[in-house]
This record gives sequence, structure tokens and C-alpha cells, in this order.
Amino acid sequence: GEAVAVSFPGTAGAFQVLNNHAPLISSLKAGQIKVRNNKEELFFSVKSGFVEVLKNNVTVLIESVE
Repeated sequence: GEAVAVSFPGTAGAFQVLNNHAPLISSLKAGQIKVRNNKEELFFSVKSGFVEVLKNNVTVLIESVE
């Protein structure tokens, strides 16, 4: 679905992705991913993984989510 903002626990520090964000690839550490749309905020606990941002698409690669 579409999100207004997504926050990640990056290994180099927390960061947020908004509309038209510059392309990036980052590793993730243990923490929470927060996804905000126009109606609600969703939280996902992760242990580690990777995120790619490219052309207004966010792809998250993780082994498990809680």
C-alpha cells in the first residue's frame, strides 16, 4: 500500500523515508519499523535486515517480523 512516511532503525542511525526520497540502500539493526499512512501508524519489530528505496518504492528484506 501507500505510505506517507516510513521510519527505520538503520545501523548508522535511525532515518525516515518520505515521498520522492533519494535512492538508497541501508542495513537495519534491531528495532522498530514505523509505517505511517493517512489513517494510522503500523509498527513492526525487526532484528536485522536491509532496505532499498528506489523510485518511490521501498523494499524491506528481513528474516522475521513481530
